Amino acid sequence: MSAPVRTLLASERAGEVVRFLVSGGIAYLADLVVFNVLLLAGVGSVWSKVVSSVIAIFIAFLGSRYYTWRDRRSEHPGREYAMFFLFSAIAAGLQLLCLAITHYGFGWTSALADNLSGNVVGMAIAMVFRFLTFRTFVFPDRSATSA
Repeated sequence: MSAPVRTLLASERAGEVVRFLVSGGIAYLADLVVFNVLLLAGVGSVWSKVVSSVIAIFIAFLGSRYYTWRDRRSEHPGREYAMFFLFSAIAAGLQLLCLAITHYGFGWTSALADNLSGNVVGMAIAMVFRFLTFRTFVFPDRSATSA
């Protein structure tokens, strides 16, 4: 592969990562705000995370479909939607698992501990999982298969 082609592919991937981070960042902010509002309202940590995750998944889908991977839409949108929500639910489960381990397993029950475990550590793990699965299975490069 020639150097200009490698440079072009690298810049396309960098743009894809930036778009993923922008749309994911908006979903993350919604997740963070809803989670903390529910905590302040007296809702339990786990239920707060479940509700905030559902809202964030919906926002992330819109960002992924119409911004991040707008050029990789499927001819089978039902499959695309199902795969997106399946992988999003698994990623949300990873975040929830981090929260549950620290909250119930270690007894770290402060709002700070809940935020660090669910919204920092859990989110970092889930973000890598989401990028890889969305890019590979939900919004794959269809130009390679149609050429």
